[in-house]
Amino acid sequence: MNSITILDKEFVPYLVEKEIQEKITALADQLNKDYANKRPIFLSILNGSFLFTADLFKQITIEAEVCFIKLASYKGMSSSGNVITAIGLEANVSGRDIIILEDIIDTGKTLHHYLPQLLSSNPASIKVAVLLNKKEALQFPVKVDYTCFEIPNKFVVGYGLDYDGLGRNSKDIYQLK
Repeated sequence: MNSITILDKEFVPYLVEKEIQEKITALADQLNKDYANKRPIFLSILNGSFLFTADLFKQITIEAEVCFIKLASYKGMSSSGNVITAIGLEANVSGRDIIILEDIIDTGKTLHHYLPQLLSSNPASIKVAVLLNKKEALQFPVKVDYTCFEIPNKFVVGYGLDYDGLGRNSKDIYQLK
């Protein structure tokens, strides 16, 4: 695995595909146990979590639905400070168990902004599952229930994560050099 350049930045290898897939398999096994005899809705937050959602959902063996919403707060390498809902939730979540799938939690602003809106729809429960959790970057209180990887506060790309829209298409994850 070599370093990659995206626009004006160099990124070095951080997590390889095999490690990512092993953690996703473990998460799927846990969710299949935790939600046995339930029919949860997996709520994937676009754009970053589309690969994570696809790989995870292929391993979900319980009855489940998947929905997508698009929330955005990033421009380039930093948060814009504003969270917008670009594509909203169309499913009726009242009385349903919701599992939010997020590629990365860093400041927590996006979910902190969105969770009250989701709670107003009266779901039975809401849990958060993330591929990458940057605990040391957290600025807003967000409870993460399932984490594949805890990572340091470094900028990462690949496997759905981007730098100015680029770099999502890697099977591996790279960190800024």
